[in-house]
Amino acid sequence: MLNRNITAVFLLVLASFLSACATSPGYNLDTSRLNDPGPTGPQPTYDVKTIDAQLIVAQAKFAAAQAPAALPPSQYGSDLAHYQYHIEPQDILGITVWNHPELTTQTGTTLSTGGNTTQTLSSVLQQPYTTALPGQADPYGQTVTADGTIFFPFVGRVRAAGRTTSQIREQLSTALIPYIKDPQVDVRVLAYRSQRVEVTGEVKTPGPLAISDVPLKLVDAITRSGGTTSEADLQRVRLTRDHKLYILNAYAMLDRGETSQDVLLQPGDVLNVPDRTDSRIFVMGEVKSPATVPMQKGRLTIADALTSAGGILDTDANPRQIFVMRGMRDNPTSPEIFRLDMTQPDSVMLTSQFQLKPLDVVYVGTAASTTFNRLIQQVLPTLQSVFFLKELVN
Repeated sequence: MLNRNITAVFLLVLASFLSACATSPGYNLDTSRLNDPGPTGPQPTYDVKTIDAQLIVAQAKFAAAQAPAALPPSQYGSDLAHYQYHIEPQDILGITVWNHPELTTQTGTTLSTGGNTTQTLSSVLQQPYTTALPGQADPYGQTVTADGTIFFPFVGRVRAAGRTTSQIREQLSTALIPYIKDPQVDVRVLAYRSQRVEVTGEVKTPGPLAISDVPLKLVDAITRSGGTTSEADLQRVRLTRDHKLYILNAYAMLDRGETSQDVLLQPGDVLNVPDRTDSRIFVMGEVKSPATVPMQKGRLTIADALTSAGGILDTDANPRQIFVMRGMRDNPTSPEIFRLDMTQPDSVMLTSQFQLKPLDVVYVGTAASTTFNRLIQQVLPTLQSVFFLKELVN
């Protein structure tokens, strides 16, 4: 009798030890020194909106009423008919006085770029998008000095900064009348070096772009930078102007022709094309392959998200609980929560109509029977251990 009791106690201790090992495999964090009070006070509740046809229509009207512009109207510069390039210090000017080669910028010479490379004057004139030339002043052109002036024979110092080529031409023509009969003067910019914008981020050739006599707009800047990479997010292009940040949607211009997004860039602008980190959708819960799904051209529906995750689990998912959780980053205490019941006849159509937004979470709930089965699977090993222990004791 005593031996049987000792054996029973030993088996009970052994079963407890094995049970503890089974519930804590691998590394185990010692929580004895962690002060975890748990949630305190009443927990918040969240209102759930049912996804139906009325909600789809309401969201479509709201999206149409949203103003696509992020910049003040005065900063769009949409009136390109009156666009003029204004010269600034470091620009290089070429001046021609017809029939007076001694006063004319030499042709057939080369323009120095300040390094070992040179380019001909004709090649410069064929580059309306010429980038800023680095290095020293060009000996064959009129370089606008730091005080905004150039020197011209018989005329002296001429104010160039802040003026157009037409204004400089008129001034030189008038000033040369006492020396030349009916002077014919032409003024052009040989190199645009004073004003530029910076293009950074997910473009193939990031770097500075010169502002020239050809208006430089958003899409032009991206194109001149070699286009975008495969990770670029054109729906959230960031424009920094006068220490303020604006968000522009280049996709709206390319896909829907919203020219208001194709803004005219200004000197000193910084254009950043971000990656798609902030344009993701998270699909979790009872799906075959939980995944992070990137948005395509700024659009993604529930059907797209669930398909990218392999669909819902046939035996484990609760089709009445397809949740969309929105706004957790901006409003963590009051997010929007939507629910779709896929057992209804029109649910398939609704999944392809409900538009998701960046950083939405699509969660597929668990069926009640699955929850019960998983509980049984966790308890069953312990019940089996007790049963075998009893048989051994007997």
